[in-house]
Parts: sequence; C-alpha cells; structure tokens
Amino acid sequence: MSGVFSRVLVFFNKYPMSRGVATYAVIWPVSNLCQQAITGKENFDFRQALRYCAFGALYVAPTLHYWVKFSGLMWPQMTLKIALTKAFVEQFTYGPFSNVSFFYVMSLLEGKSFGGAANEVKAKFWPTYQVGVCVWPVAQTINFALVPEKNRVIFVGFCSMIWTCFLAYMKQLERKNLETPHLHNSV
Repeated sequence: MSGVFSRVLVFFNKYPMSRGVATYAVIWPVSNLCQQAITGKENFDFRQALRYCAFGALYVAPTLHYWVKFSGLMWPQMTLKIALTKAFVEQFTYGPFSNVSFFYVMSLLEGKSFGGAANEVKAKFWPTYQVGVCVWPVAQTINFALVPEKNRVIFVGFCSMIWTCFLAYMKQLERKNLETPHLHNSV
C-alpha cells in the first residue's frame, strides 16, 4: 500500500493542479450531499452531486490553482501585510468571478437557458457575495500568511467544505425566497 501512496505523492508533486482537482472532486459533491441532508431531503440527488463534482474539479480547482499562482507571482512574500493585500484583492477579483461562474454554469448544467442562468446570477449573486466577504478574507489571510504555496489550494478546499454547503443552499433557493426581507436582514 505504501508503494501506491508514494506513487500518488510523486504524481501530485509532478502535477500540482491534480491535488486541487482530486480535493475538489471529493469536497464539492460531499458538501452538496451534506446540504441535501441538512435541508431534510428524503432522497439524495446524486445527479446534482455529480454536477458539483464536475464543477469543483474541472472549474474551481484549475481557476483557483492559477489565481494562487498569479497572486504568488504578484506578491511572493508571506507576510501579514501581503496576505491581507491578497485577501483584499481576491474579494474584488476572484470572489465575484467565482460566484457568478458558479450560479451561471451550474444553472446551465441543470438544463436552464442562458437567460435563466443570467436571471439566477442576478437574484443570488449579491446575497451570496455579502456572506463571502465576511468569510473569505479571514480564511485567505490565514492561507496566504501561513500556508506554503503548494498547499494553498488544498487549504482553501477544506475551508470551502462549509462554503460549498452554503452555495448549495443558495443554489436551491427559489427566487421568491431571496426577495423576502428576512434573508436580506440576516445576510
């Protein structure tokens, strides 16, 4: 067994993006299934979990991998000031981009039209972004200040376990539920 494990480690070291892809291929569908369980779904929707697996592994992991690489090139130091700078910049670049992408692409994967996907983005982006601004700067400051670059996508993956449960919750909300005053006050 240790031979297989060492070959996997060699593979992950040779192809660093593969670590993120493997992590997100597991974390995103598990988060979705957790969200389904928390909201009391009687039967799990495994097709929905598969869409989360595909989106997490094939979209989130690569875009996050390249964002981490780019930010490391722009600000190579691991200081608290640089970590805060990266976290701040991320909130106005990668954060909005990833939230829009999530709602739009997941809607298309569900079979919605381009217009339907755009409407979902319009309805759900802002409340989701407001919560993200409270969560991700703290997580990413820790990530950029303390975690070596090769492990940053993995660290964010584990942080995103709860975040993806939240995204899955927001995704399943109907538009009328987003327009009620209680959600805006609590977000």
